[in-house]
Amino acid sequence: MKSENQGTQQIPERKNPFFEPYKTPHDTVPFDRIRMEDYEEAFMEGIRRDEEYLDKTINNPEKPTFDNTIINKEDDEGYYDLLDRVSTVFFNMLSAETNDEMDALAQKLSPILTKHANDMRLNEKLFERVKYVHLHHRRLTPEEKRLLDDCYQGFVRSGALLDAEGKERLRQLTEEASLLGLQFSQNLLKENKAYRLVITDEKQLEGLPQTAIDAAAEEAKSELRDKSSELCDISSADEKSLNSQPSTLNKWVFTLDAPSYSPFMTYSTQRELRRQMYMAYNTKGIHDNENNNIEICKRLINLRREIAQLLGYKTYADYVLSRRMAKNVRSVYRLLNQLVTAYKPTAIKEMDELGGKNLEPWDLAFYSHKLKLKKYNIDAEMLRPYFQLEKVIDGVFGLANKLYGITFKENKDIPVYHPDVKAYEVFDKDGSYLAVFYADFHPRKGKQGGAWMTEYQGQWIDRKGENVRPHVSVVMNLTKPTPERPALLTLGEVETFLHEFGHALHGIFSNCRFESLSGTNVLWDFVELPSQFMENFAIEKKFLRTFAFHYETGEPLPDEQIRRIVRSRNFMVATACLRQVSFGLLDMAYYTKSDEFNEDIIAFEKEAWKKAIIRPQRMDTCMTTQFSHIMAGGYAAGYYSYKWAEVLDADAFAVFKRHGVFDEKTAQRFRDCILSRGGTEDPMTLYKNFKGSEPTIDALLKRNGIRKTT
Repeated sequence: MKSENQGTQQIPERKNPFFEPYKTPHDTVPFDRIRMEDYEEAFMEGIRRDEEYLDKTINNPEKPTFDNTIINKEDDEGYYDLLDRVSTVFFNMLSAETNDEMDALAQKLSPILTKHANDMRLNEKLFERVKYVHLHHRRLTPEEKRLLDDCYQGFVRSGALLDAEGKERLRQLTEEASLLGLQFSQNLLKENKAYRLVITDEKQLEGLPQTAIDAAAEEAKSELRDKSSELCDISSADEKSLNSQPSTLNKWVFTLDAPSYSPFMTYSTQRELRRQMYMAYNTKGIHDNENNNIEICKRLINLRREIAQLLGYKTYADYVLSRRMAKNVRSVYRLLNQLVTAYKPTAIKEMDELGGKNLEPWDLAFYSHKLKLKKYNIDAEMLRPYFQLEKVIDGVFGLANKLYGITFKENKDIPVYHPDVKAYEVFDKDGSYLAVFYADFHPRKGKQGGAWMTEYQGQWIDRKGENVRPHVSVVMNLTKPTPERPALLTLGEVETFLHEFGHALHGIFSNCRFESLSGTNVLWDFVELPSQFMENFAIEKKFLRTFAFHYETGEPLPDEQIRRIVRSRNFMVATACLRQVSFGLLDMAYYTKSDEFNEDIIAFEKEAWKKAIIRPQRMDTCMTTQFSHIMAGGYAAGYYSYKWAEVLDADAFAVFKRHGVFDEKTAQRFRDCILSRGGTEDPMTLYKNFKGSEPTIDALLKRNGIRKTT
């Protein structure tokens, strides 16, 4: 006879996955188990635990020491930082796979999280303990000294020395700035995704390569699928069209995502349509709608100026640069002005050869392509069949193997947050586990534009001596596959992959004791060295020979094509350099303001960068309102870093060229001196440890053909 409960299966109570061990390969994020409601619950519990830790630390009756004040968090058995754990996942998803619900939650949480950060940094008792350790500490290793200095300066730069009134004002300013930075990004994403150029007349596709046409047709099909899934009433005719060749819809949709926008501007013979696309792209954030970013930009500039001045600095740039390789505003302007002087004469010649005085900005890519084809008989579409994404992945991984001996193995048991994402285990040359590497390749609705590297777990060594290995990710917006073709990349997209992969290697090779100093946690004008360094390999014949095979015939990229790639490397290079310099000048103009900014954004922008501009400027476009790097991306008063690091990467690659681009000893020295050291020493010290001397601008000028080699 059965009891009443016999045969009744108890459903276990679901637990928030952030609250327990992940129990996944390498303790990777269990994306498949996370629900929207888990985030807020974990955030609030994480804040509570932080407050508990704070109370425990400031009420510790023992004398403050490096061990019980600076690095005491990992004392507890099985401790993990819940707030950091959930923040890492949530904010990475906010960039890579967001939706309206996540955006709303981010708006709700932003002031709460900023207040909590201020509560920690502005706690007087905690700072007194940190200050005491800063003044009275045991003998420390160089890495421990670096951590202590960063910790102390972090408190000071967050307002720990301010009086009560100053601290309260700082709270208000930082909370508002955090919320506005988030709003800026959300507005920009909405603006980018809202625009569509719809073509129904096949004649208007003239000039476009078949890859662009197929992608636009697939975008039209995708929109119809999305619409039909929302309405649940797709017709049989539409369903038949969706399952047939894309062109049968007689509709092609082009977007502002790079894989769609760039080919259209380069190849389309329809000048009016190019104008429409250009204006849509370059007016993001200035339209009279709810996504307008003009006032947000003004307020962010003023908030940052006031924060800096409250902390005792004349300008926000002075505040930022005091913790950078550049050290001060004067050094940044010296670099930018050197580049203008060196490159502007060549840029003027380039534009004259292009016929720039008679061209509108939406003509430049189109005629630049024609000129490049005429001079070098090469363009992106000629090369695209040789850059199948899967082969490029093999090539990039193979390059890492050739240089450093590491290998990558896809592991489908590691959860991912979208089907586009691939997860790999990385193994060192001796076969030992090194890292987890995620790669997210293609644009989609909930994903920001551009490309970036991020982490889900940093590297560090715990007190038991276990080397906790990193989980790094690269997120890109590369050309998507279509029913007719696999994903075929341009050479520029290959360079983008190499760039982000360089950042990833910086994380993968990290071998530091403290997570806050590991991987890419370096001064921001040094962080681009490993990434820009990797771009150099894109035109190296030995590298191209490893993966550049025609996706249909299997034939290798011909030697003559490679020669043309090398010869055309510096095509319009001076114009491209001045473009980057102009962005750096704009950034510095905003953040060297010592008085309130209340000027017209568009007029100010055009004046700020004019020394690097060689063509008439349009007053109906704006860069500032879509300039995520300096408004919401952490590069405020730091955009010069790309050119700063380019000097370093050219100088470093010249060392490789002297010894052979695949020279393992040189690569090992680069790994040991730079890639594995994170922010444990001053960056210039790390660089000199690698090269033996400080870098100069000469290698960059020679690489770009501005200064002839002797």
